[in-house]
Amino acid sequence: MQAYGYAGSLAGLPDPEMDRQFYEGVPARRLAAWMIDLLITLLIGVPAAVMFGLMTLGFGFALFPFLVATVGFVYRVATIAGGSATWGMRAMGIELRRADGSRFDFAAAIMHTALYTISFGVVVLQIVSCVSMVASRYGQGLPDVILRTTAINRPAD
Repeated sequence: MQAYGYAGSLAGLPDPEMDRQFYEGVPARRLAAWMIDLLITLLIGVPAAVMFGLMTLGFGFALFPFLVATVGFVYRVATIAGGSATWGMRAMGIELRRADGSRFDFAAAIMHTALYTISFGVVVLQIVSCVSMVASRYGQGLPDVILRTTAINRPAD
């Protein structure tokens, strides 16, 4: 059983020293996946926000950032809950796992996305999260550290 600081055991996850193949290249793949997910979110969110703005005779344009962020939130929750990975993560061959090794369910997807949204909205927290992904033993971002989860290369199953 592996101990991971005071956050508790992550015994259900592959050991980063013994099973390196699960963690090799994951930070770079997470970045690429994030770019794909951002593109998808913008391709859906921007036209939706523009349509809303036009339908409200321009008043809706004030809500533009909120509408795009809402599309991003719903996209992340729906895709992570449906397969433990966003479409970008799936394209990059990675997925999120809990400390016991299980895939995410709807509740875990909401919690992870909420913490991701908060850390993304606060620049200092996002910097800490990015540094943590590169420097921590399990390659965990800030939401992962809090929830005791991580991203791994997708197993062959």
